[in-house]
Amino acid sequence: MKTRTSIDSQRLYDLLLTARTADKVTLYFKDGRVLHGALIFNPLKGSGRIINVDRETSVDFRLEQLREVRF
Repeated sequence: MKTRTSIDSQRLYDLLLTARTADKVTLYFKDGRVLHGALIFNPLKGSGRIINVDRETSVDFRLEQLREVRF
């Protein structure tokens, strides 16, 4: 039986794989941050970066830090 955490992690992983081709994504973090921008995701490491060109910022993240992904 899978736990809710593993189901959520797999769902987020699948969303991140799909979102790699989107122009912009929104990442919702467990700590309350919400970031918008272009996505780079490395499925082998489970980590990535969100880049906001307008604000000239980029933030590295790990899958475990995310609560939701929307695009």
